[in-house]
Amino acid sequence: MPARKTFQQALRSKEFVLTAQLQLNEDTGRRGVIRQVQCLSGAVDAIAIPANPHGVVHMAGLAAASLLIANDIDPVLHVASRDRNRIALRSELLGAAAIGVTSLVVQRGDRLSTEYRQSAWKGKKVGSVKLLGVARQLSNYQAQHNEPELFLGTLATVIEPGDDWQPKVLLKKADAGAQFVQTKICLDMAKLRRYMAALVGARLTHRCQFVVSVPVLPSADAARWLNENLRSEAIPESVVTRLDAARSPEQLGIEIAAEFLRELQDIPGVGGANLVTPGEIETISAVINAAGSQGRRPRQ
Repeated sequence: MPARKTFQQALRSKEFVLTAQLQLNEDTGRRGVIRQVQCLSGAVDAIAIPANPHGVVHMAGLAAASLLIANDIDPVLHVASRDRNRIALRSELLGAAAIGVTSLVVQRGDRLSTEYRQSAWKGKKVGSVKLLGVARQLSNYQAQHNEPELFLGTLATVIEPGDDWQPKVLLKKADAGAQFVQTKICLDMAKLRRYMAALVGARLTHRCQFVVSVPVLPSADAARWLNENLRSEAIPESVVTRLDAARSPEQLGIEIAAEFLRELQDIPGVGGANLVTPGEIETISAVINAAGSQGRRPRQ
């Protein structure tokens, strides 16, 4: 059997990379994960595994990663330090390497709602920069023992950069070992272009590959929820208005994401897209099909 193509290999090629985010809830089990793999396997280069976003409890990322690997899909495992101590985090990194995970997104984790904050374990916090350093040590150890090195990533929020803005936090993360950056979801093309231009100007795109998370919206209510629960408004009001007026909001959400995906590939510094949906997982494949050959152009 030929070796499984990894996310790292795809992102370091000249083609635009496509990944999708696995949908995990408390009731998502083995069958649910495999069904998503079967739906997405022919359309994407890898599948990202979230780390309990917004405090939503789901199966352990390592378990989901093992299911993906067993079904010949490369996982991009998200590891959050939000409510875990150093022993648990080191243990997860070691476990990830042992089962064949080669790509990690290291993050602090979403701010929890009051409901979840009261029940979460409170320990000494480990920041994403420190955790990147720990992961880089493990990656170096892997290399010394002829094992695959870890491809390390981090998260970033697309913001409106000022005239003198510098990506100081991302530069620190790059220094700590980040090799790629996955943005949080964004459908504001004008803001994204200005943000990426600032990163190119800071020469950060020479050090890290950038993957933009694109939401596939099933309704205007889903768009409003995302704007209310993310740090920056990721969905322009014009998009919300269009979804409100649409006869078929889900179909319009697919068309909007496909158009965004095509435009995304003209932005210098962007190496790929990560498709995310709060709706049906099949809509991700529908977006890729709608984008057609324009969804796989050589990157800028």
